[in-house]
Amino acid sequence: MPTYKAPLENIKFVLHDVLDTEQLSKLPGYEDATLELIEQITEEGAKICEQVLFPINQSGDEEGCVLENNIVRTPKGFKEAYDVFAEGGWCGLSGDPDYGGMGMPVLVNTVMQEMICSANMSFGMYPGLSQGAYEALHTMGTDEQKQTYLPKLITGEWSGTMCLTEPHCGTDLGLIKSKAIPNDDDSYNINGTKIFISAGEHDLTENIIHLVLAKLPDAPEGVKGISLFVVPKLLPEDSSANGVTCGSIEHKMGIKASSTCVINLDNAKGWLVGEAHKGLKAMFIMMNAARLGVAMQGLGIAEVAQQNAVAYAKERLQMRALDGIKEPDKPADPIIVHPDVRRMLLTGKAFTEGARALSYWVGLNLDISQKHPDKNKRKEADDLVALLTPIIKAYQTDMGSEIANMAVQVYGGHGYIQEQGVEQYVRDARIAQIYEGANGIQALDLVGRKMGQGYGRLLRRFFHPVQNFIETHQADENLQEFIFPLAKAFSKLQQATAMTAQKGMKDPNEAGAASVDYLRLLALVAMGYMWLQMAQAAHKKLERGTDGRDEFYESKIITARFFFTKMLPESDWHFKAIMAGAEPVMELKAANF
Repeated sequence: MPTYKAPLENIKFVLHDVLDTEQLSKLPGYEDATLELIEQITEEGAKICEQVLFPINQSGDEEGCVLENNIVRTPKGFKEAYDVFAEGGWCGLSGDPDYGGMGMPVLVNTVMQEMICSANMSFGMYPGLSQGAYEALHTMGTDEQKQTYLPKLITGEWSGTMCLTEPHCGTDLGLIKSKAIPNDDDSYNINGTKIFISAGEHDLTENIIHLVLAKLPDAPEGVKGISLFVVPKLLPEDSSANGVTCGSIEHKMGIKASSTCVINLDNAKGWLVGEAHKGLKAMFIMMNAARLGVAMQGLGIAEVAQQNAVAYAKERLQMRALDGIKEPDKPADPIIVHPDVRRMLLTGKAFTEGARALSYWVGLNLDISQKHPDKNKRKEADDLVALLTPIIKAYQTDMGSEIANMAVQVYGGHGYIQEQGVEQYVRDARIAQIYEGANGIQALDLVGRKMGQGYGRLLRRFFHPVQNFIETHQADENLQEFIFPLAKAFSKLQQATAMTAQKGMKDPNEAGAASVDYLRLLALVAMGYMWLQMAQAAHKKLERGTDGRDEFYESKIITARFFFTKMLPESDWHFKAIMAGAEPVMELKAANF
């Protein structure tokens, strides 16, 4: 049976020692968000994840969801767990206090998302989708829409969805066929079919609020003709049915306790959110919130898979250590002594700890982008978040899947068996690389939109602090073993940026062919930047005194050394692949595949 313990010590290290989290309490509206309060909330969140959500994760996977008379029944224990979760105020953790939310920083919600995804990724889909609907309505909705929907979404009495995909179109939403016909009042009749709708139907809440993309009769072709509508399952005024039904649920590879639905809209009454034909802007509000949430799924799955792999490697006895017997009183040594097992476990450790710092840095900048009194600071933070969103979504979900697979490898044949529980993490992790924009789309977004935006303004928001850190600390003896490898990788990133931008202007296939390697190169540099700061923080703690926790901080430096010597060198071959150009990818005719 798998286990999960929230990594509170590692979480506090990032919040306390790496990021300047205390600055949050100095932002308008966050005065109460002291580091002490954030710690208290995190500790309480850890309890609900460990004690309420994790125990129903494996059973939820085995049981799955069932569709009965257009109603989806979630697995045993999910309704009770959701009620505990909602009653604890967790649905409104970072919600606007004007609508009943706790008003906590986005960073606090980011921490909670990680723990939820480790404990029970399927469960996390239900409040996670509600968060996307909340963000869209809070930003784009009318005052009446906000008053109608936000308080119930915050309490968790109602949940939300994003109804974007249709049978004939996924990424290319300009092809949607769902129609919105105006009524005499300010409502519309919505007709169409949406597929792959996570949390589209379930028995956890009183009502489900669908955010639906559709086209008006006078809509122009393509994405410029998309509008967004709020379509409740039950009409708020009298709780009557609203022409929204679940046609079927998907039988999936993973996240089986999350209901993935075909939603049929048959003259369902809906209301326009934002301006007509401007739904793309509202959609990206939902998508960006969802992409950050999916990035946390990659981290969360990697963390729980890593924890179980480490525990197994310390207990499983197989063969003797290559350099001599370590456990002479036992018939064999634990497999953690073997170099290849240690390589896999250190890869998981270096990734999870580095990605945690990177994710929390994004969460912190989201708060700055929303609350800082200086508009220039808000803009700088917003640019950084825009740049890093596709990077952490793609990189962390790719690595989440890889670390889950490594966990199975550590277990060997036992990992392939359902009883041990780690094979579930492989299945659950796989979808995160696909939904909310497949990772190849994230890479295209990075090179096609983010790279050139503002003549490279977004890239400078990241390049400048990295360059400044390298220059400021290059003489620091404690950091030199890390500074120079990062400087080398950063130089390659700058060269790759110039080449991709230059060639991409002449031939878009050049940018497209480089995109995945470019995203991974940038992600590795970003991880190196975070590990550099973590190594610096660890050295400072060791110099000042650690209250008997020397081994914890020394492990940070040792893990940083592993990242810089065993993982960062991957940047070299990504650079070489980028510089090879598009021809090796594009020259083969389709008929010859």
